[in-house]
Amino acid sequence: MHPTKLGLFFVSIAVIFWGILPIALTLSGNFIDPVTLTWFRFLVAFIVTFLVMWHLGYLRQFMSLSRGDWVKLSAAGILLMCNYTSFVYSLDYLSPGTAQLNFQTAPFYLAFGGALFFKERLTAVQLSCFATLALGVLLFFHPSLDMSASDNSQIGFGVLIVQFSVLSWTSYALLQKSLIAKLSPNNVLLYIYGLGVVVMAPFCDFSQFSKMNSSEWFIILFCAANTLIAYGSFGQAIKYWPTAQVSAMLALTPVLSFIANSLVVKINLWPNTFRADAIDAWSLLGIILIVGAVFAMQIWPLLQQKRKQPSADRYR
Repeated sequence: MHPTKLGLFFVSIAVIFWGILPIALTLSGNFIDPVTLTWFRFLVAFIVTFLVMWHLGYLRQFMSLSRGDWVKLSAAGILLMCNYTSFVYSLDYLSPGTAQLNFQTAPFYLAFGGALFFKERLTAVQLSCFATLALGVLLFFHPSLDMSASDNSQIGFGVLIVQFSVLSWTSYALLQKSLIAKLSPNNVLLYIYGLGVVVMAPFCDFSQFSKMNSSEWFIILFCAANTLIAYGSFGQAIKYWPTAQVSAMLALTPVLSFIANSLVVKINLWPNTFRADAIDAWSLLGIILIVGAVFAMQIWPLLQQKRKQPSADRYR
């Protein structure tokens, strides 16, 4: 399969699974703390990834790493742990809509990080698409921007936590991309999962597992599977696609979260936990702008390739 199609396939899987994840995270908050949940997600992902990489014979890739590479790997692991736990803690201070809005700075940080560290060129069309994305995100979440009814200091602290989470995630993603030449994306994640299991274990409350019923076990197992599939797909996506295109696709995540939340409310699942999001004509316009900008971001490189191809054929 062509790298462009592979990149689109993998990033689409990541966006879908990240889009539905907030439903499970919200439910898990009723019976398990964020650190213990993150530890469990990392443990399951580590076991499955280790078995797969061992079976494929890819574990030998670790033998070629330098000391600097190990430092990068460890830093990426710590940053991803910070991202996981800090975002869940931010929900103590912000509504899910406001937290999601603030996390949408991630695609912009990621795109400009790619330009800064990997010399990936951002064209005028791509910059215009990012500006349209920013406007679309603001319109989509505009009901969450009314902070008059809440304590401003609490909101400000919540925003700081989310931005810390965003910077942690972006730094992790850029470090992972820098290691792709030596390690497969799944091996990078394997090390990160293993590091997380060891580092977070002393801060976990394992007694919570003995108190969970079958439904609660299903929820945390879904969260673990989500980690495995979404981050595995994201790692493959940045292998095949420039970070600017990947980051643009990530802007679809809150739209899918909104759709998932609406479906849960419509079929009356967990009525005491979820309620309908506030959405009006401006929010719908925001969705149209987001989807349109993402589509333009993906189709523009293909159009450029088609324009160059006839020119190249002429000189053969």
